[in-house]
Amino acid sequence: MRILFIGDVVGRPGRKALRVLLPGLKDSYDVDFCIANGENAAGGKGITEKVAEEMFSYGVDVLTSGNHIWDRKEGISYVQSASRLLRPANYPPDVGGIGYGAFPSRSGVLVGVINLQGRTFMPATDCPFRTALRILEEMDLPVKFVDFHAEATSEKVAMGWFLDGKV
Repeated sequence: MRILFIGDVVGRPGRKALRVLLPGLKDSYDVDFCIANGENAAGGKGITEKVAEEMFSYGVDVLTSGNHIWDRKEGISYVQSASRLLRPANYPPDVGGIGYGAFPSRSGVLVGVINLQGRTFMPATDCPFRTALRILEEMDLPVKFVDFHAEATSEKVAMGWFLDGKV
């Protein structure tokens, strides 16, 4: 399976690049599933329903996020109800929205996608390592993908080692 992951799509220029380049990338590399981080897609910070739906129309299957997902007041209700827009799974459950899920690929195989946020130099969240382990224990899928949104390289490397062999 070929999964294309696109990091932070920032504002209108990022969305334009996505619109222009994504179809060719998906064709050239025979992409089965596309994930993009959309937390900065609306004016450089946050996301709105209109922007998310625009990105889905370009061929993105799932949007992930991070700490800026809440920065657009008009997008909060969408984040809390959207089925293909993930907020970090290690946020408290009462914030609404979903942090992980199973999504069909082009070939019909379900892809488990988990969105986590680091804690170093970031707003306080639950432990991303424990959260990842808990979700992976219940996620019985052949394909699992983790978007770990973090600032510190050391934390990213630690998560990579932690997830080695699990995803």
